[in-house]
Amino acid sequence: MRIGSDAGVAQQAEQRFCKPRVGGSIPFAGSIKAMNRRKLDLNRIKHLYWGRKLSVEETAKKLGISAWSLYGLMQKNNIPRRLHSEAGYLANKNKPAFEIRMDLDYVDERLKIAGCMLYWAEGSFSTNFVDFTNSNPEMIKLFLCFLREICGVKEERLRVYLYAYSAENLEAIKRYWQKITGIPGRQFTKPYIRRPVQNLTKRKLPQGLVHIRYNDKRLLEILKIWIEEYVQWAGTQVAKGGRLSKGSVLSKGRMEK
Repeated sequence: MRIGSDAGVAQQAEQRFCKPRVGGSIPFAGSIKAMNRRKLDLNRIKHLYWGRKLSVEETAKKLGISAWSLYGLMQKNNIPRRLHSEAGYLANKNKPAFEIRMDLDYVDERLKIAGCMLYWAEGSFSTNFVDFTNSNPEMIKLFLCFLREICGVKEERLRVYLYAYSAENLEAIKRYWQKITGIPGRQFTKPYIRRPVQNLTKRKLPQGLVHIRYNDKRLLEILKIWIEEYVQWAGTQVAKGGRLSKGSVLSKGRMEK
């Protein structure tokens, strides 16, 4: 069959592909557009929700749809949702939990190094929060000074977790650490009380053991980065035969003592 003109071709093509067929089937050209739009929307959902870490409400607002509609789209197209813990963390991402000081003088730099080295020795890296443990009040004071002055933590988010034996006066121990830390009693969590056992190491803990905790994964990650930087610097000094190397004058002096 011959079509007489370009206009006729366009007209017949439009009639063939762009109008609904018998039975109400989706037009061919319309199907392509719908498929591309659907693919674009799904890709955008993934980009906004997983790529940019927006919440469901924020993603829905960007797409111009309701949160319930977005839930339905994600469920229908097997787009996974975050765990409750992840969602809670992201919901508070814009709420500053600490404020790192950048304008450090010589004394501040020394405090920063001391705090990092204390945490490297006595801190936990297997948790999702900062957890420093010790029984020495001076070390506890120094680490808290580091958190407050260098990391700019919020006082109300500091927590104290006590470890003590049942034979000891728990209230007296709690008052002691309140005075040392300057942290009010309401921020002391439920203590761990251990039954008296034979002390094979002869180690005495008259004031128990104390954990200084700050529930913020981001701060823990920053501490890890700082510690790694100091470790790399020390390793470089040793490799170059600097002051930290085994054969240096400083090391020899210490060994002779």
